[in-house]
Amino acid sequence: MTTPTRAGRRWRATAAALVAAGVAFAGLGPGTSSASSHREAPLVAADPAVDNTDLYAFVSPERAGYVTFIANWQPFSAPDGGPNFFPFATDAVYNINVDSDGDAKADAVFRWTFQNIDRRGGDTFLYANGPVTSIDDENLLFRQTYTLESSFHGEPFKTRVTGAPVAPSRVGKATMPDYAKLRGEADKRLPGGWNVYAGQADDPFFLDLRVFDLLYGGDLSEVGQDTLAGYNVNTIALQVPFSDVALKGDVKRNPVIGIWTTTERAKTRVTGQSGPVTGEKVQVSRLGNPLVNEVVVPASLKDAFNSISPDQDAGIPAVVARVTDPELPKLIEGIYKVPAPAAPRNDLVEIFLTGITTKAGGPIKADLNSQLNNADVVAADFRPSEMLRLNLGVPVAAQPNRLGVLAGDLQGFPNGRRLTDDVVDIAVQAVEGAALTGKLVDALATGDKVDANDNAFGAQFPYVALPNGSAPSPVRPSAATSASASVAAQPATTPSAFESGTGMTAVAVSTSAIAAGLGTLLFVGWWRRRRGSVQP
Repeated sequence: MTTPTRAGRRWRATAAALVAAGVAFAGLGPGTSSASSHREAPLVAADPAVDNTDLYAFVSPERAGYVTFIANWQPFSAPDGGPNFFPFATDAVYNINVDSDGDAKADAVFRWTFQNIDRRGGDTFLYANGPVTSIDDENLLFRQTYTLESSFHGEPFKTRVTGAPVAPSRVGKATMPDYAKLRGEADKRLPGGWNVYAGQADDPFFLDLRVFDLLYGGDLSEVGQDTLAGYNVNTIALQVPFSDVALKGDVKRNPVIGIWTTTERAKTRVTGQSGPVTGEKVQVSRLGNPLVNEVVVPASLKDAFNSISPDQDAGIPAVVARVTDPELPKLIEGIYKVPAPAAPRNDLVEIFLTGITTKAGGPIKADLNSQLNNADVVAADFRPSEMLRLNLGVPVAAQPNRLGVLAGDLQGFPNGRRLTDDVVDIAVQAVEGAALTGKLVDALATGDKVDANDNAFGAQFPYVALPNGSAPSPVRPSAATSASASVAAQPATTPSAFESGTGMTAVAVSTSAIAAGLGTLLFVGWWRRRRGSVQP
């Protein structure tokens, strides 16, 4: 048995204290005003407009010194889902939060609210009554606009843009013969160099969801179909300078940031009443790393988890247990007889809660993506917490590898998350110990055989593919053979990528263990899914 890390001891001590006190998940339980976030969480599963499906954060490849955040809502939006299609909620607040000093509290908050312009009245059920050739075409009877505000270091929110157009849901070629033009008109450049986009997009997550039939049929025969091919999501994308989110604006001294998204609803709502979001709000959705909410957090606590901020995470005993002794390797061992790595997984505790660092006393002797690595962080204020962490100082990979850190590509997941990162295959190999042995597990080497998105990603902001304009096929093709494979598929990882080393090379080996911890769980993808005018 390995020696627990200091981070692990702190979490277990906190957990024991809470259990002894009879506290239920940070004091929240059934009947509170908290709601939920993900697909399987009871409350938000029935509220897809505020159901956050995925978060991506990466250094902008075509624009030096800028970082891009992409957040998605509205899972399984079918292109033929009329007549109302898929608007953003006008009584909700959508946030992207950034922590630069490691205290698990937001140092920067970017906040979107949406407004409807509905001219249908009692005359028609149509979304548009003729071809729509521009974002403000009079034939577009229903449209949305948004207001973007920002707050830094707890200061009052400042309006960055209001009345900005949302790219509409893609109805079809008869109604929107040139959707790419509409997309381009919704991409807005703001003062300060910001780029912002809100609107519909192809769902960028790729995987085969037949995992639930005894983990891909019990013999890996049920793989190779991108279950999400043909479906859309609602996307918010934001590109800002490093200096806006790095601690003290100094990315050279303080390159690491943590990111998570939240959605808020008014605490009291009157059904059918429209208007701006006012009054007290409650957080109903939260998302950082892929699928942590859905698979790490026990079902009975999901609503509560979605209601709290990361600085409260140190009071979650059930989550600690799932990280130190994850469920997925046990399932794989039971079905495929691949031995599960021994618990407790203290490497996962370090990476899951603190980021990769030598400064937390953990087993990974390398520094990559913990705010503790920032020169100006006050270590005493650092708080272990769940969020997607990104080192802005890692150069853009000349040849990105879809397996990210697991394959020695330090710019990939779990150091942030790029659109092309194959988080499912990363997780499967990492949770089975590939990071520790230096070799891929042969029995699982091909993963789910979905190695790329069904639609090619763009090379420029907002990067996500155009939304699908026709209904998903009942039998969806493998993304590995799609047109995007030539764009997003990367070279296969070989054992040489795991050869022993020190420093950042060692991180490439050890960090993949995280994809297991954060991702232990990425493997269980179904829950992931079910569940204007510029002012300076």
